[in-house]
Amino acid sequence: MLSWFTEKGYFQGIFWMIMSCVVSNMNDILTKLAGSRLPGAEVAFFRFLFGALVLLPFMMTLGSVAFKTKHPKAHMIRALLLFMAIAPWCYGLAQLPLTLATTISFTTPFFILPLAKIFLKEHVGIHRWIATFLGFIGIFISLHPDGGTLNPMALLLVGSTIMFASLDIINKKLVTGNEGMLPMLFYSALGTSILDAIPTYYIWVAPEFSELFFLALLGVGSNLILFCLLKAFAATEVSALQPFRYSELMVSAAFGFVIFNELPTINTLMGAAIIVPATFYIAYIETHKHLKARKAEKLTAEVGV
Repeated sequence: MLSWFTEKGYFQGIFWMIMSCVVSNMNDILTKLAGSRLPGAEVAFFRFLFGALVLLPFMMTLGSVAFKTKHPKAHMIRALLLFMAIAPWCYGLAQLPLTLATTISFTTPFFILPLAKIFLKEHVGIHRWIATFLGFIGIFISLHPDGGTLNPMALLLVGSTIMFASLDIINKKLVTGNEGMLPMLFYSALGTSILDAIPTYYIWVAPEFSELFFLALLGVGSNLILFCLLKAFAATEVSALQPFRYSELMVSAAFGFVIFNELPTINTLMGAAIIVPATFYIAYIETHKHLKARKAEKLTAEVGV
């Protein structure tokens, strides 16, 4: 009954991708709360510092083997990309409505698809291209293409999504290369906090106790996001999972209204009206293909017997 959860495959990948979206949205809320007074770089610094500290006891319990990695250079690149992505993201998120920031994050699949094709040699079917193209049209509508003023912070967040897309590709290569989960989580958090320590020193604002609490939760959440993403990438292809990132839009709209009293603009709703059906379309196609493949495997096994 729960074979999809215990066995790697498309359905398991969907589950972990959706879980990463939920945790990611909660982290955006915490970032927005902490970033209302603290600089974005400082929020990012504490986020990953606490993330590394949370993981350290688990690493020490397992001993020196937990700190061993086969890909030190890859972890350095991951930390650099994450630093380049998360610092401007934290800054821009504090200035923009939660739903708009979430919508901007959906540009990631636009970059994921060609990157997965080039570096991972993944087969990207026509249905995925169509769904992603339609999703990007929805994103374009959400960003006020009618001549309205566009906050420069929105463009800053788009730049962050390019870094996140590149990071997803490297994560996929590492997780399929038998790299341990704990080293991937720990070195990304440690490396990013070290890189972020320099700008934080020059813009330091002493955090209040409530802000430290939010930042500590951010540290836990950042590990959970990467954990869910790595589990998803280990289960199935990166490009097949990208449409399910769009589920975060509905979550952010609900929390944005309840917590920040933000209502989505008409453009955001129009974009969502395109994005959500595109997501369900690709889900139907991939589910049908998965069931067909499993039937073929079962038939082959029966014939072999």
